[in-house]
Amino acid sequence: MSTLSLRLPESIHQKLGEVAEKEGVSINQLINSAVAEKLSALLTEKYLSERASRGDRRAFDSVLAKIPNALAATGDELQATIGKVSKRALANQVLQQSGPQKRSRKRVASKRRHGS
Repeated sequence: MSTLSLRLPESIHQKLGEVAEKEGVSINQLINSAVAEKLSALLTEKYLSERASRGDRRAFDSVLAKIPNALAATGDELQATIGKVSKRALANQVLQQSGPQKRSRKRVASKRRHGS
């Protein structure tokens, strides 16, 4: 274990003390937990971004095409899309929301021609 000197504004130090007391832990434990949580979030984001960059849209579409287009089972619906969106359309919405995708020019041109 290593030691770290940390300079904090008095207001943050005071809030740390209040929260630590409420949680029944020391300020040190609270800071350790907060730092570990933040590192975990940052490293997870990095891992998922790297993993997504290796993704292959054509392979994804190929696998997705094998799934029958059917409504979700009762209780599995998404509230905003109950009965209105196919699995393929829903997957495309999720992919579009996840950030920029690498697409070939041929694929983009094909989408434009078909209005997708």
